[in-house]
Amino acid sequence: LWVYQNEINLIKGLENGYNNGSTFEDESHSYLSDLDIFGKASLFALLNRCSTKNGISLLAEKLISSNTEETINLRQTAVKELATKIDDTFDFRAILKGNDVNNIELLKEKLNYKLAKQLKFTHKSILRFYIKLLPFFMPIVIFAAVILGSKFWGILSIFILIHAALTFYWMKQINEVYHGFGGSSTLLADYADAIKWTEDRDWKSEYVKGLFSSHDKVSQQIKKLAKIIQAFDARLNLLVGGVLNFTLLWDLRCCVKLDEWHKSSSIKVENGLDRIGYFEELISVATLAYNEPNWVFPQINDGFSLSATEMGHPLIPAKKRVNNNFKVEVKPTVDIVTGSNMAGKSTFLRTLGINMILAYAGAPVCADHMELSIFKILTYMRIKDSLNESTSTFKAELNRLKMILEKVGEHKNSLVLIDEMLRGTNSRDKFLGSKVFIEKLINVGTPTLFATHDLQLSELKETNKQTVRNFHFDIQIKKGEMEFDYKIKDGPCETFNAAILLKEIGLSIDN
Repeated sequence: LWVYQNEINLIKGLENGYNNGSTFEDESHSYLSDLDIFGKASLFALLNRCSTKNGISLLAEKLISSNTEETINLRQTAVKELATKIDDTFDFRAILKGNDVNNIELLKEKLNYKLAKQLKFTHKSILRFYIKLLPFFMPIVIFAAVILGSKFWGILSIFILIHAALTFYWMKQINEVYHGFGGSSTLLADYADAIKWTEDRDWKSEYVKGLFSSHDKVSQQIKKLAKIIQAFDARLNLLVGGVLNFTLLWDLRCCVKLDEWHKSSSIKVENGLDRIGYFEELISVATLAYNEPNWVFPQINDGFSLSATEMGHPLIPAKKRVNNNFKVEVKPTVDIVTGSNMAGKSTFLRTLGINMILAYAGAPVCADHMELSIFKILTYMRIKDSLNESTSTFKAELNRLKMILEKVGEHKNSLVLIDEMLRGTNSRDKFLGSKVFIEKLINVGTPTLFATHDLQLSELKETNKQTVRNFHFDIQIKKGEMEFDYKIKDGPCETFNAAILLKEIGLSIDN
């Protein structure tokens, strides 16, 4: 029920109840904080439908690092297939949402080599042989004692004393094994059901088929483990546990069965548990495709390609969203975007960047059409000082510029998005620094979008006609009121609004 209600809440514009990925925020990363990838009201918060730690990490990874062209195309096919089965995924998601985010990782830890080491005490051949015989001859001894009387009671008592001694002798080892799995049979049954959901579908896409490392029914292996643990839980009832241990060496028997299971199935089950996270991550992306049927899957091209038609910001509600067209035809190109305050320059840069991240994750983009090649995205937008690191705003800006220059040197296919460079210094140094930086990017052949209020920078077009383009966002003044259309236009901006905005707070600027 929660899973359905969460989708309804999202349709109403409420917050996603799943993890928003804030733990993955990293201001030193080349674009994460500038493009709102993680945290509240982020791309991750829009996408995420993962309940397991592995699923959350896998989805985050797809937004942090780019895939190859081949992988993106395979993922697109998988996402399209899952999008047609979204209603069918709710049971899968509901099973997982009912359990703690870390449970799968804890189970995998318990299944590792440590368990094998703990179970070594069961490897004695004579012990295993004796335990296997017990269910056959022990009922005969008990029956004989009840029917034939005192002579066989003595024999039964000897067996009980031997079994009690063996149980207490290995009690420490038994307890160590049980504490790893005790009480987890219901949890295991849940994960078996989740994996069975993945096994029972007839998947067509190669990407999804690749998640199945073998044809083994992993869900059945997990159910076997659940039954062993359920039997082991009998020790929680002192009376029942005592009777079973003194007659059938029950705890030791469960440890032997667990060891046999571990040898034959543990690796397969670990892989199966991983599969849950991969499906969660894909379902997250497929849910976006289902919820946004008018968005398109972009075309990923070799070489140099970047164009979009009717591209909007995916985090802005559709009713408020304004779409724009954009195309870079030759490389290198530096696009200088000037404009009024609040006219849409920064949003446009983020719109392009965040849609590219969606594209590289194999997701649909908020556009009517998009083609792009694989770029290393580098951004310079929200620059903050740091008291902890004794870093001023200007020093933080220099550090960011240094990072960009290093990265464009390492990656041929980089794309730089800059919003108002060198805010922490005077106007002259800001202009000169911006000019030198732009010229550097032209020389290394890096396509760049450069948003600025400084009209002087638009004059670089005069000396770089083949590589510099001017765009702008402007305002219309009607009856003393500002109107924004948030549309990108050719050429430098000619209308600014700082004086009007200052006047609104009681500060007038003389003509």
